Amino acid sequence: MSWLWVIIVGLVLGLIARALIPGKQHIPLWLTILCGILGSFLGNAVAGWIGVAETKGVDWTRHVLQLIGAIVIVFLGDMLWNSIRGDKRGSRQRA
Repeated sequence: MSWLWVIIVGLVLGLIARALIPGKQHIPLWLTILCGILGSFLGNAVAGWIGVAETKGVDWTRHVLQLIGAIVIVFLGDMLWNSIRGDKRGSRQRA
């Protein structure tokens, strides 16, 4: 059940990150989920480093850090995806 929860959190964070980044992202849904998962792990790591990983009540700081991590990872993932896939699209359009 924990893997299902990780995938759901990755999906939600990835979709929110895509909505907050200006412009259109050209990454597929599976990469959005993966970026959301990685962003969640990054946010949890930063929360642990600054000492806010465990608080009483809702961990708003940790959740905000997870979202910021997801935004960064989705942005970088989109740039990487476009650089890998962009040349193939351009060569098809020119031909």
